Amino acid sequence: MGILVAIAVLSVLIFFHELGHFTAARYFGVQVDVFSIGFGKKLYSKMIGKTQWSISAIPLGGYVKMKGQDDADPTNKSFDEDSYNAKKPWQRIIILLAGPFANFLLAFILYFAIANLGVPKLLPQVGNVGEDTPAMLAGLLKGDKLLQINNQNIAYWEHIGETIEKSTGEITLVIDRNETLVPLYITPKIIEDKNIFGEKITRRIIGISPSGEKTTVYFGLFDGIDYAWEETKKASLLIVQSVQKLLTGVVGADKLGGIITIVDVTAQASHAGIVALFFFTALISVNLGILNLLPIPALDGGHIMFNLYEMITRREPSQKAVFALTIIGWVLLFGLMGLGLYNDINRLWEK
Repeated sequence: MGILVAIAVLSVLIFFHELGHFTAARYFGVQVDVFSIGFGKKLYSKMIGKTQWSISAIPLGGYVKMKGQDDADPTNKSFDEDSYNAKKPWQRIIILLAGPFANFLLAFILYFAIANLGVPKLLPQVGNVGEDTPAMLAGLLKGDKLLQINNQNIAYWEHIGETIEKSTGEITLVIDRNETLVPLYITPKIIEDKNIFGEKITRRIIGISPSGEKTTVYFGLFDGIDYAWEETKKASLLIVQSVQKLLTGVVGADKLGGIITIVDVTAQASHAGIVALFFFTALISVNLGILNLLPIPALDGGHIMFNLYEMITRREPSQKAVFALTIIGWVLLFGLMGLGLYNDINRLWEK
């Protein structure tokens, strides 16, 4: 069941991406010949107007084939009025940007849905107090509820680390202990740690862990929009940083995941509930949007790069160069997909 959910999620993400391209293309009067979810043999197809809508056998992507655009042969062009190539470079760029934009929009919609379904939050209640830590030396006890740090209200556990990290020197806590307000003074300890990318960092800690008490937070319309916007921005920054760390070698190539990892994690998220599934789907949607903007000729970003060149130089790039770069782009893309698949198989083998 989890695998079926994962395939459905990927299909929805691909559909939204291609729908973005389709909508922008039709807005500018470009004829769309094929709208396909998946690659390979067509399992189902239907002509609606002049567009063939298809579901194909390999659900690992999709495509919109516009008149005059052929990635398999970039030199095969048409300059009819309803052709992609007949449009101005800025119009083509909007058509290309519309796919990734649709993915960001989908992520925003999913985060907004989460805001209304209810976001699970850990309450700022102390579970364990570490031995010989600043918290123990200051007298913090299991079951204490943190209300304020340096006069800033603490509503959820996540606020504790954020507030301590921004502080300097000694901090003042106000805690609720058996319905009695108790002030405490603590000097956080600086430790060496690693961030999510494995880089060495320093952190200020007081040495406590949460009790596990949770609450569910529901957002109204405007707060929900704000929450969705912030979460979309955070997810986008995370993906951009991940790509940057991968390209600079901070994150090893062995950490790259492929389709098996995506399907596996999506299946696990589906078992954890609808909110977890929406969280992961939104993250993958942002990931799909950002990766498609990379300046690789086989991706939207590569085509945008060609059109920007035409806008700046007032002439089209040479067909030979476009063809050669497109081939290189496909080789690079399939190489990355192959590496991801290889890493997935290795992880399965090690289990």
